[in-house]
Amino acid sequence: MNTPLPPQRRPIRALADMLISQIAAGEVVERPASVVKELLENAIDAGASRIELQIEEGGVRRVAVIDDGCGIPEDELALALQRHATSKITSLEELERVGTLGFRGEALASIAAVARVRITSRTRNAPNASVLDSADAHVAPTAGTAGTTIEVLDLYSQTPARRKFLKSTGTETAHCTDAWRRVALAHPQIAFTLRVDGRRAEHYPAGSWQARALAGLGDDYAKAHRETDSGAGTLALTGLLGLPTHSRARADRQFVYVNGRFVRDRLLTHAVRQAYSDVLHGDRQPAYVLFLNIDPALVDVNVHPAKTEVRFRDSQAVHRLVFHAVRDALRTTAAEHPTLTSDEQRRWSAAAGPAQMQGPARFTPVQGALPIAEPGARPGAPAFSYSTALRPDASEAALGFYATGQDAPSNYGQPAGSMYNTDQPVENAAASPVQDLQNHATAQAGAIPALGYAIAQLHGVYILAQNAAGLVLIDMHAAHERIVYERLKRALDSRQMPRQPLLIPATFRAEAVDASLVEEAAETLTALGLEMSLIGPTAIAVRTVPAELASGDPAALARSVLAELREAGTARALTEHRDALLASMACHGAVRANRRLSIPEMNALLREMEATAGADQCNHGRPTWVQVTMQELDRWFLRGR
Repeated sequence: MNTPLPPQRRPIRALADMLISQIAAGEVVERPASVVKELLENAIDAGASRIELQIEEGGVRRVAVIDDGCGIPEDELALALQRHATSKITSLEELERVGTLGFRGEALASIAAVARVRITSRTRNAPNASVLDSADAHVAPTAGTAGTTIEVLDLYSQTPARRKFLKSTGTETAHCTDAWRRVALAHPQIAFTLRVDGRRAEHYPAGSWQARALAGLGDDYAKAHRETDSGAGTLALTGLLGLPTHSRARADRQFVYVNGRFVRDRLLTHAVRQAYSDVLHGDRQPAYVLFLNIDPALVDVNVHPAKTEVRFRDSQAVHRLVFHAVRDALRTTAAEHPTLTSDEQRRWSAAAGPAQMQGPARFTPVQGALPIAEPGARPGAPAFSYSTALRPDASEAALGFYATGQDAPSNYGQPAGSMYNTDQPVENAAASPVQDLQNHATAQAGAIPALGYAIAQLHGVYILAQNAAGLVLIDMHAAHERIVYERLKRALDSRQMPRQPLLIPATFRAEAVDASLVEEAAETLTALGLEMSLIGPTAIAVRTVPAELASGDPAALARSVLAELREAGTARALTEHRDALLASMACHGAVRANRRLSIPEMNALLREMEATAGADQCNHGRPTWVQVTMQELDRWFLRGR
């Protein structure tokens, strides 16, 4: 076996400037999209009001950025391609408070090291434009309008090995488009145009930040988003948050900006994900556009060559702001849903006119049940009128479409342990569904709740309600599950979990590991409102349950909680896994399918949804209700044609 010879020693010497630039380009210019980002940021720093990006063959053949900014004076143009030549900073103090997107002065030099660069620029007062070509580094006069045009030709022509690592033209074009979009979203005051191989692919006109953010998220979020605006002064957050019911399989619609700079920061991403965790489960990804404005002295942007990572002076304060702002924006009630506050909703409410019926119904809340709200609990909302009363016929009953006053099949009875006490007499209980609805609507003239009033139950699963905009369909189990979940959270946070002793303890057999948890996690179980004891090596007796869940199956509830504790660990159960525990408990206490509800019970559930934060989706991220507007119904039946 031959012993390898030691490498021959080479003397230490300075690298050539071109080699230095090519080494730097390996970090700055990863692919054509990197060139797009750097050139667009320079155009923004130049104060442009219109920016056009042109790419050909995925950006490999040509990338050009045309802006109408301040331009570069002729005597400074030669410096543009020199490393570490910049107009953005002049001292360490300015570096620590940098307010521009670019500041290192190495982007153009790095690009010129791996491609041919041609810069044509003209200032406002200059008699003509000037052009600089990296091929000869010579500045010459030329024709041109005010602003700057930078062309990057034949990318990686001087380092052909790098070109082999590029993907297909379509893939590189997609990356360039994403880079263009990420920059454009943060600067709505600037009009952006994208041309791909000579055709106009996208255009963002100058406008509001909301319109620009929605353009980035896509049409699916036009009515499926929340807006947040928190903080002030040196630390503030604004943005649009996609609703959890419109989550995605990929994290391709997540845009976070710090002082107008797109970043990928784990701290910010974690804060947003944590805020969504209460309404979004599994591996689904939310969509959002967030703009964090912070004092430049409180953030360091000089930590990564691509400037996509930042470091905050007070990371905990930033995390708290983002978490609370996003969580509070998502935890709105069903009555505050964009569908129910849109211009369309207001138009239908105004067009409907005042109700003309008499004889309001009166309901008495029952102890231990969900509080039944009086109709008209939202004063100031517009009223609407109803058509003549419609009575269901036998065919509707056969389809499982029942309402108060109808006879249901014998196998459609109401089980014991009702969510509401329906033994109380209800005035006009024998009225038709629409007559009962009319009584609700006239209880207080001109007051129509956002989700309207129930008119029937469909197949024991869905509630049908009529509001000012049209028809509302509610998944009664999902909606009640969310309500119970929020109550359990409030009770646990206040350390006042109401408990219900069982007259006869519920017993069941469990695995040995679950039996050991009964004693090991006794304190956690007590905080959750559960009291269990061992009556044998693997036999457990449930003696007390949370009052909210008294009508459920105590043994099934206990099994579910013990399974969650076994997976999470008792030490972290009420800190890191509290919401998962309570969500599992709420599922056992929610009203089940095929449970017949009366009209007053349905309306009580609707009023609770309007008052419960996060009631738009259940604990698993599913929607709890859907609005079908009159326009949609008219389209279905071809009315007005």
